[in-house]
Amino acid sequence: MKASILTCLLIFTTIITQAQKPRDGSYTFAIAFAEWGGKSQGNTCTVIVKGSQVKVINNGTGTLKQFKGEVMDEGILMIHRTGRWIIGHDAKDKYAKQIGGCSDGPAEIDFKNKRFWIC
Repeated sequence: MKASILTCLLIFTTIITQAQKPRDGSYTFAIAFAEWGGKSQGNTCTVIVKGSQVKVINNGTGTLKQFKGEVMDEGILMIHRTGRWIIGHDAKDKYAKQIGGCSDGPAEIDFKNKRFWIC
């Protein structure tokens, strides 16, 4: 009984998380600074999704004008063990101890709230 409930919860969680991933295309996301409580300071980036590949490019807005056009991250979209989307570079990234913000782990990308997290 417990196993079937756990399986149902796992399937439900996977469906909900998968629903957040956008279709292939180009999107504008806020850049969320972990050190400033997730505030964007008016900074945005372009997120380009193509299959499981993702590229994040700085739009040069807000306080990051001097970095316009810079590729902030690029890699493989994957779901971390916490259920959050990350930009991975290796299959092991799914199990990283820390993700996003000011950690040494892979970057977190929030498709639901359109936010790319950095330090």
